[in-house]
Amino acid sequence: MQWSEWLAGFAGASPIEWIATLSGFLSVFLIIKRSIWCFFFGFIQVSLYSWIFYDVKLYSDMLLHLIYVGFQVYGYWMWSKDLDNNGHVVIHHGRPALYLQMTIIAILAALILGWIMATKTDASLPYFDAFTTCTSLVAQWLMSHKKLFNWSFWIVVDVVAIWIYWHKGLYPTSALYLCLLVMASIGQYQWWRIYQKNTTMM
Repeated sequence: MQWSEWLAGFAGASPIEWIATLSGFLSVFLIIKRSIWCFFFGFIQVSLYSWIFYDVKLYSDMLLHLIYVGFQVYGYWMWSKDLDNNGHVVIHHGRPALYLQMTIIAILAALILGWIMATKTDASLPYFDAFTTCTSLVAQWLMSHKKLFNWSFWIVVDVVAIWIYWHKGLYPTSALYLCLLVMASIGQYQWWRIYQKNTTMM
């Protein structure tokens, strides 16, 4: 692909995609900062992306973002019960067995959903799409429960998602996920640093 085509894809992106992209960026930034306001911008992002993914026949992603709408409300409720004196969410480490269990669930669910999408619908890239869907749900659950290594799951999702959205011509969205990959890496470092600091102070 020529750079001119890539830039044209940005220029031709719909206002809905741009708003969703910006909202997603702000949501992740606020998650890194452990601000409960992340769910406000997250709600805007996932609502708009539900329509975007339906339009380009990424049905697993559409389903994912419809579920995300509910997760924004659930996450807000979970975080609101566990804030420190500065209004920031308290980070929890999580047992290694939990992360292993979540990894197995994501892989098995992706294989099942991918097969359904490949055989029952006209979905594009069904197994890759299903993998990002199922792993994102696991990552979102871990994030809603304030687990330290939720970021590691998001990093894997972002790497696969960048390729999917580039392939589908959703260039602003692919750029968003490149930024999200960088931010997830920063988020993992920042949450680890804060967790270590809080643990030492206890």
